[in-house]
This record gives sequence, structure tokens and C-alpha cells, in this order.
Amino acid sequence: MPHTQEKHNAQQIGWIGLGKMGTPIVRNLLAAGFDVTVYDVDAERVGEAIRLGAHRAEDVSSVARSAPLIFSIIPDDAVLHKVALGTHGVIENANDGAVYIDMSTVSPAASGEVRDAARKRGTGYICAPVSGSTVLADKAQLTVFASGPKDAYGRALPVFQAMSTRQYYVGEDQQARYLKLAINHLVGSTAVLLAEALTLGTKGGLDWAEMLDVIGDSVAASPLVKYKLDPLKKRDFSPAFSSRQMLKDMSLVVDAGVEAGVPMTAAALVREQFARYAQGDGADLDFFSIVRAIEAQAGLSR
Repeated sequence: MPHTQEKHNAQQIGWIGLGKMGTPIVRNLLAAGFDVTVYDVDAERVGEAIRLGAHRAEDVSSVARSAPLIFSIIPDDAVLHKVALGTHGVIENANDGAVYIDMSTVSPAASGEVRDAARKRGTGYICAPVSGSTVLADKAQLTVFASGPKDAYGRALPVFQAMSTRQYYVGEDQQARYLKLAINHLVGSTAVLLAEALTLGTKGGLDWAEMLDVIGDSVAASPLVKYKLDPLKKRDFSPAFSSRQMLKDMSLVVDAGVEAGVPMTAAALVREQFARYAQGDGADLDFFSIVRAIEAQAGLSR
């Protein structure tokens, strides 16, 4: 049958991590005709991917052996270590000539350990963190920042194109990790700056919605601010990206700066705000809900 033949000829990829980003990405890869073998610790998420046409792998080493391109998008440094390194990890079990692409937001230091292990085994290693919300992941409109060996990047590019509208190749080593953290620093800091500005305006008697409209038309309106205007007007803090997640990212930013010898005074202050806020009921709300913390500090109740 034609469909079977098409599937048989499809490019095979292995995928580790079916969270908020991994699940919609895999859905789009399957729709684009890729032959995807998946693994996640959450059996329910794996089952969902199987129903969409993916193959099940029992563990990380099985995924590593399943395809010439292995991708992961996972929570943090600790999980990257577990997935990538060690006897049962991707690097040790990948086929000869394979490429391992990690799309997580992790530290350059942890990523560097994976790079070193990959070089020893002759495996191509690409850092490819993504930028964009879960909504953009659903629409295959993410942005990919990638770095690593140029030939390995070329092999992964068709997969990136199926999940994103923009792809940036930024260097041969860990540059993509630093770019992702630099952008996340701007994103997290914007949330705190806007929270302080809005609280100041509220204290000065401005109407909440009108103030947001004017800010949205001002020189300070970035695409991020414009994207958040409507939820802010409604005070809808449903998590596109939670305060807990932003705390993790701002901690990576500060630590990377310390490691690189860069003063991160502003980043440290932003991290401190999210650290306090994530201890309370704001941890799982959208990170722009940090405005609630600033308002409380200013004696405003809503």
C-alpha cells in the first residue's frame, strides 16, 4: 500500500521527552512524515504519541539505537546527564555516525560534558534550544537556535524545519546555549520591569487596561510585551511558561554569567524576585503573574 511504502521510506528519528513542548513537536514531525520512536517516563504521554503513529521505546538506550538522529527535550541539567551519559545513555548506545540533538534549556557546563563524551565516541552533538510558547509549538512556528559541528547541523536541519519557522545556526560549539540564556534573561527581566511599571502606574491612578494599551503603543513595546497585553488586561495568568520554570532559567542565566566572568547584577535581582514568588501560590502561574508580587509589596490588593 502507498501509505506503508511512504512510512517505510521516511527518515527515522528517536525522540526523548514528551512534555509541554515535546508532545506538540512530535505531533508535527509525524504529520510531516517522519518515522518517530519515542520515550518518556510518563506512559500516558507515550500512549498518546503511539496513537498518533509513533513507535514505543522501552528505555533511553533503545531510542538511541533506533535511528541515526536522536533528539531530546527535557527539564534540566540532571535529566540531561541521565539521558545523555552513562552506560544506558544516548552517547554510549547511539549507532556509529549518529547525531544527538538536545533541544532543552540547560547550562553550558552540563552541555559541555555531553559534547566531550560525544566527541570521544565520534557522535555528532548539536545544541538546539527552542524559543516560543506551547501555542507556537502546536503550530510548528518555533524558533531554533543551533550550534555544533556544521555537518551534523545539516543532517538535523530538515527536522528543525518541520517544527519551526526560523532556524539560526550560531557556531561550532556551545553558542546556542548562551544565546538561549541571553534571550531568556531579557524575557524574565521584562516581566519584572513591566510589573514594577504597571504597579507604579496603578499607584498613580491610571486605569489598568488603558495603561496597557498605551504601553503597547510605546517605544517600550517588544513583541513579548504585545503578546502578553491581552492576558494581562484580563489578568489571566494561565501558565504558558510558569514562574517556577522562569526561576530555573534565571538561575541558569546567573550561573552561566558567574562561570563566564560576567557581572549579572540585574539577572540576580530578577532571580531573587522569582525565587520569593515561586515559594508561594504563584509558582505554577504564568511568569508574568509576578506583577501580583510587586503589587502586594506595594500594598495593593486585587
